[in-house]
Order: sequence, then C-alpha cells, then structure tokens
Amino acid sequence: ARAKAIDASSPQQQAVAEEGLKGALKSLFAVVENYPELKANENFIKLQQTMEEIEDSVQRARMYYNAVVRDLNTSIAIFPQSMIANMFHFKAREFYTLPGTEQREAPKVQF
Repeated sequence: ARAKAIDASSPQQQAVAEEGLKGALKSLFAVVENYPELKANENFIKLQQTMEEIEDSVQRARMYYNAVVRDLNTSIAIFPQSMIANMFHFKAREFYTLPGTEQREAPKVQF
C-alpha cells in the first residue's frame, strides 16, 4: 500500500492508495485492541501521538496543495496570464480530493 502511494502519478491515484494504507493501519490497530499491555506501552503511546501529528501535517499539506492549485487554475484562465500559459503549455491541475467526508477532517485514531 505504501509503495502504491509513493508511485501514484496523480492526486486521485494517490488518494486511492492512501485509502489502502489507512485500511492496513486500521487492521493493525484492531489487532492491538486485543493486547491491553501493548496499548499501555510508552513506545506505543508515542507512536499514536506521532501518527496524529503526521495526519495533521498531511491534512495541512492537502489544504495548501489545493489552495495553490486553485490559484494556478485561476491565474492561467485570466487574461493576460492565459496567453502566457498557452505559450508555455501550462495546464490546469486536479484538486486533491478524498472520497466521502474524510477530506474535511483528519481520521481519529482510537485505542
């Protein structure tokens, strides 16, 4: 799942690959539920905190990417930038979207 996310060539392919990666992580944490001593382990607690920080960072990066794409798409559609964009073959980019409501809020990891 991780390799697919890295090798994705478009935002949509990356979103699909990320969904597979999230599913694998959910399975891992479902297994952890059966081991209460692992849930209380200091290293596991740090892992959980780090994952939450990473997910927040990824969410901010998605928002930034979409803002830049919006600005680019707007810029290349307005005269006189549209003439320059056509000369250099600049094309509108796709927004990074996730299926469902997951786009609006980061997934919560619960143990």
